[in-house]
Amino acid sequence: MRYPEEFIGPMREELTRLGVQETRTPEEVDALLTSNGTIMMVINSMCGCAAGRARPGIALALRHPVLPNKVATVFAGGDIEATARVREYLKDYPPSSPSVALFRDGKVVYMLQRHQIENREAQHIARSLTEAFDEYCVKQAR
Repeated sequence: MRYPEEFIGPMREELTRLGVQETRTPEEVDALLTSNGTIMMVINSMCGCAAGRARPGIALALRHPVLPNKVATVFAGGDIEATARVREYLKDYPPSSPSVALFRDGKVVYMLQRHQIENREAQHIARSLTEAFDEYCVKQAR
């Protein structure tokens, strides 16, 4: 099911305002996820309780001094084909939205799934992400 853009636009903007790159086609997903370095891919969603906590948690995590080389997003229910392509890269994990995957040199090294997001506060989600950043990302000069 594809949601109307007027419904999901404000939820997209919560991440794009932070500088998160949208990947809206399978080709954009492939170009990003086959590149070197660390890439955080957010599968954004309409789900009120989980996504409503995930996006603020991601915003907090992006203030951390250690960050992925790139941060990108697809919108489940909006970017249907791009989301399907991301899920091909995440074949060892059940489809989950919202969710956050951390890739290093094209391989999944960390996954935060919906069941690990729902019923958690944004600060706890951010802590989980920043711990993964510390483990898998290289500190870069800003």
